[in-house]
Amino acid sequence: MKNNKITDTIHYAGTDDKAIDLFESQYIVPKGVSYNSYVILDEKIAVMDGVDERAEEVWFQNLERILDGKKPDYLVVSHMEPDHAGNIQKFMEKYPQAQIVVNAKALSMLPQFFTLDMNARSVVVKEGDELVLGKHVLTFIMAPMVHWPEVMMSYEKTEKVLFSADAFGKFGALDAEEDWACEARRYYFNIVGKYGMQVQALLQKASALDIRIICPLHGPVLSEDLAYYIGKYQIWSSYEPEDKGVLIAYASIHGNTGKAAEKLAELLRAKGVEKVVVSDLARDDMAEVIEDAFRYDRMVLAAATYDAGVFPCMDSFLARLKSKNYQKRRVGIVENGSWAPMAGKVMKESLSQMKEVTIVEPVVTIKSTMNGASEEQLALLAEALV
Repeated sequence: MKNNKITDTIHYAGTDDKAIDLFESQYIVPKGVSYNSYVILDEKIAVMDGVDERAEEVWFQNLERILDGKKPDYLVVSHMEPDHAGNIQKFMEKYPQAQIVVNAKALSMLPQFFTLDMNARSVVVKEGDELVLGKHVLTFIMAPMVHWPEVMMSYEKTEKVLFSADAFGKFGALDAEEDWACEARRYYFNIVGKYGMQVQALLQKASALDIRIICPLHGPVLSEDLAYYIGKYQIWSSYEPEDKGVLIAYASIHGNTGKAAEKLAELLRAKGVEKVVVSDLARDDMAEVIEDAFRYDRMVLAAATYDAGVFPCMDSFLARLKSKNYQKRRVGIVENGSWAPMAGKVMKESLSQMKEVTIVEPVVTIKSTMNGASEEQLALLAEALV
């Protein structure tokens, strides 16, 4: 963006939040996050979404600078989550002539967050409706469960801009120097990942549009090689593996299960598997491990038995995989137990509830520490995974 302008008539009004520690109180964001808002200047002026209350002051300053004495006619709300909609009431109070553009589901949510009655100032839209601003015309596209039920997108057909709500977003401030795919992938699978079917439906709608620019609510504006970004969403939302490789996720109490995980990684690399990722579920960022689970075509779960079940961090990992619709993968199992190994049984039962997950034999059992027999079993598992 040059001088915060997307085009001559579409301006960026959002801001970065580099002070936030946890996005949605659960996702580590070491490079912050952006809250994106846009302004379309025409005969009628539309503000496209707001920002989190954390960024209220900067947002209103940006609006005043862009508006330069003019008054907005519309606030278009694509998503009611507070990191975008937190300042709706303050906006409507500051600009009493403005109308709020929402769909019926979003309209019903407004009283859940705000005390101001906005019904009389609401423009309620549905699939395919248009809002004429002058030269610019917004067409509304409903995107339910991507990733809330009220989500909608707006396509501006004059400049061919898709305002994509949370789709195509990523973690990280706008000035973060990092690969888009890594943090976009972690963002997608942890926030949107459960709703692959709905994302597929949205991509089908988007395929009929001539899109030149994508303006998401988090992360950079996308204006080059859009086929790359859309292609990533096509892979992610269909739950197909993105890369060949093996994730080994382990949950170890005293380190012995961790040693087995590292040994298996050695064996796999020796057999020519180029990408092997080993993650400690007790210490590594769980959201990043979820990302890798969906990225690679194979996974190994290695866990200690605990309270006649499985070590808690593995239990949590399995619950997250299920909630995000993990599927279409081959998975190996390594269990440890000093007297009554049960982790393997628990992990198998959990995986059986997921679609198209194939358990790779043998299931390796370690009793306390590795020995010749268990190392031989690890070698057989490595051979079966190649």
